[in-house]
Amino acid sequence: MNNPPAPNDLVAHASRLSRYLRGLINSGAWRVEPTDLKTPFSERQIQAAVRPEGEDEAGLLRKLRKLRQAVMARIIIRDLGGLAELQEVMETVTTLAEEALRSSLDFYQKSLRDTYGDPRNAAGDLQLLHIVAMGKLGGHELNVSSDIDLIFVYPEVGKTDGRRQIDNHDYFSRLSRKIIGMLANYTEDGFVFRVDTRLRPYGESGPQVVSFDMLEEYFYTQGREWERYAWVKARPLTGDRGEELVAIASPFVYRRHLDFSALESLRGLHSQIQQEVRRREAGDDIKLGPGGIREIEFVVQVFQLIRGGNEYALRERSTLRALEQLELRGLLGKQAAGELREAYFFLRNLEHRLQYLDDKQTQKLPESPQDRQLIATAIGFATTEDFAAKLALHRGNVQKQFDAIFAESRQAPSEPCADIWSRTISDSEAASQLQALGFTDAESTLQRLTRYRDSSRFARMSASGQSRLERLIPSVIQSAANESKPDVTLDRMLAIIESIGRRESYLALLLEYPRALTAVARLASASPWAADYLARHPVLLDELIAPQRSELPDWQRLQAELHEQLEANSDSPERQMDLLRHFKHAQTFRLLAVDLAGGIDLETLSDHLSDLAAVLLDETLQFVWRGLRQRHRDDPRFAIVGYGKLGGKELGYASDLDITFLYDDDDEHASEIYGRLAQRINTWLTSTTAAGVLYETDLRLRPNGAAGLLVSSVEAFRDYQFKQAWVWEHQALTRARAVCGDADIGADFEQTRIDVLAQSRELDKLRTEVVNMRQKMRDGHPNKSDLFDLKHDIGGIVDVEFVVQYLVLGYAAQYPPLTGNIGNLALLNLAAELGLIPQDLAADVVNAYRQFRAQQHALRLQGERYARLDLAEVSKEVASVVELWSWVFDEHNA
Repeated sequence: MNNPPAPNDLVAHASRLSRYLRGLINSGAWRVEPTDLKTPFSERQIQAAVRPEGEDEAGLLRKLRKLRQAVMARIIIRDLGGLAELQEVMETVTTLAEEALRSSLDFYQKSLRDTYGDPRNAAGDLQLLHIVAMGKLGGHELNVSSDIDLIFVYPEVGKTDGRRQIDNHDYFSRLSRKIIGMLANYTEDGFVFRVDTRLRPYGESGPQVVSFDMLEEYFYTQGREWERYAWVKARPLTGDRGEELVAIASPFVYRRHLDFSALESLRGLHSQIQQEVRRREAGDDIKLGPGGIREIEFVVQVFQLIRGGNEYALRERSTLRALEQLELRGLLGKQAAGELREAYFFLRNLEHRLQYLDDKQTQKLPESPQDRQLIATAIGFATTEDFAAKLALHRGNVQKQFDAIFAESRQAPSEPCADIWSRTISDSEAASQLQALGFTDAESTLQRLTRYRDSSRFARMSASGQSRLERLIPSVIQSAANESKPDVTLDRMLAIIESIGRRESYLALLLEYPRALTAVARLASASPWAADYLARHPVLLDELIAPQRSELPDWQRLQAELHEQLEANSDSPERQMDLLRHFKHAQTFRLLAVDLAGGIDLETLSDHLSDLAAVLLDETLQFVWRGLRQRHRDDPRFAIVGYGKLGGKELGYASDLDITFLYDDDDEHASEIYGRLAQRINTWLTSTTAAGVLYETDLRLRPNGAAGLLVSSVEAFRDYQFKQAWVWEHQALTRARAVCGDADIGADFEQTRIDVLAQSRELDKLRTEVVNMRQKMRDGHPNKSDLFDLKHDIGGIVDVEFVVQYLVLGYAAQYPPLTGNIGNLALLNLAAELGLIPQDLAADVVNAYRQFRAQQHALRLQGERYARLDLAEVSKEVASVVELWSWVFDEHNA
């Protein structure tokens, strides 16, 4: 490693590139201390330097300005000498601003106390000034010659308690003006920071300070869209009720639902900025010009405004940390995030070098060739041409990413579609146009459109909502016409539009992202069940534009993100229940989209749906346990066991969960505590909230069924299985597993399951009991139609499952591998390998079972209540299952 430059060389190099630094040195305002250059100005040093030491106002004015000169000098020398990273520069300037504000506040509070006393509310409680840092100060990313954007807020009205009493508003107005003067007034030593308070409620025409109540009322009645953007970075620096202040602002900034209207708002704000840039001919402005810093901030903040209501990790004030979160969550691709990050570092470093020249608040490239060369040298380029090429590259990358997100949709519907919806043509002409577009029942389709347009639901929409629909519905008609079944597709799409009509943000999403509308059309055409699912959970529209929509889930990462959200809402069980439901809906819909696109086979899909259930059960268990008042240990000695489709990892989209609960705890109140835990878990799963139901559950497979205790100890469960359980309960064990909870209890359950299955059994008796139970199930599911029921009829899915269960219970004592919970198909193949059933027949039944499940799945997606079809379609497969049943239960064992 090369040795660092000598201090004098560092100073000389920086002086050549900064006229401001050269002026400080030449005037004697700052003297070089070589040892100081080795390290940055620390927070502790700055705090010590601003600490009042009995000086008067003039003394503090001078102290703060001399400190700023010293901080600036060291930053400039270290940065231009390659000793300081961008983060050091931003943090040091931010710390200087924070401590200068706190020092000024302390000084003037003491000064005003002599005359007015302290401000108090009606109850006599002390009231403190809350200085809210906005913009780059709020994000810990101040530039070296930046203004600081501040808003002054106080908690409650009242009056001071001194010899001369004034109301709190007057007191805090005086205090804030003095603080501003201390930092911004220009003296022979310069200034500390220019202060901008125009971001306060009502801007320049509004009061200098506002109370919490005034601020909250302003947000609800007057707050504008651009102010949401400004408040993303808001950070209280002083006062004792900062968290309360953040809680007031958060609902204004972050909507509870996805807010795609933010795109349109920020696009409008950007357009205004660009108009001003063009008016001022400021294309060389690296902050406001095309591909500048502001466009990077807009890209990041539009995602924060859209999603920050639900994804708390996105509520980052720092642009770089927020960008990192967007990449982690797949909201920005790795390349896009990398280009924006590199451009941000380059542009912010360039911004500082522009300001080092003369300590001016500028982001504009200098006009003189000499100064351009100085800037090129300062940022590491030998020539201005090389510098300009690199700058153009970064600005081009930023523009590319900005346009990819903010570019307005240019997909215009065909004129006939617009005429049909706007009624600018007669009904007969509209019907003819629909027919020409491919609609087979044009008159009914036109009536459907007319009913919606004339409906009270449409009439009750806001003017802006109706305006969005005027633009959207023609595209909906066109998208439906592009599908193979346009009539039913349009009907299903209109049902979705009706369900989201009052949520303008979703209309904005479909207008902003034509590919999302195309995806809705394809989904609605392919599956009425999927269309209905989307209509019931319109928040899932967001999944249609997610970059990772076509990827299969990474459950470890997704569970970590879910856990983080649940942690952030630990004070609200109702909110946690909604988050669990939103997570389930989102992941189910993502799998559904991949499924309908043919990107996943049914067995893999079932595995993922089962993994999804396991994640949700695990998180539910953890957070319900935390919420129990009488819990006696940090981690419960408790596990959830899955049976049936959950146990065998064959879950479908709408499957119930067959579960039981086990515990192993010697505490004298364990049964009562874990019983309450199990009841609460079931409530969390089955309660209907605004986000729907998480899962329907069936708890009847516990010992003694519905009459038994809700939870069982591991010992009691084992004893029951060996001494009291019916054969059908042992059949259920062939597809059972510990899904979540204590690992030791899970291992104990698995050992009990294996031991029970591996018991020696009298085959004739077992055969009779299995056959009788199968007949009871048939009697309980009569099929009076002429169609074949894929699940319950003779030769269907349940027959295959009963054959497998019989083979496991009958032969696991002789062949232990049969105890494995490896799935029906694998067990059939294993039984054939062991010689228990003919291999060719086993292969036929494996194919039949796989086909039955696929057809059952397809019928469910078509919205069919029962999985039934013409027997002729599956006669060969049914015959194979009937043959295997006969071979196992009749002929071979006669």
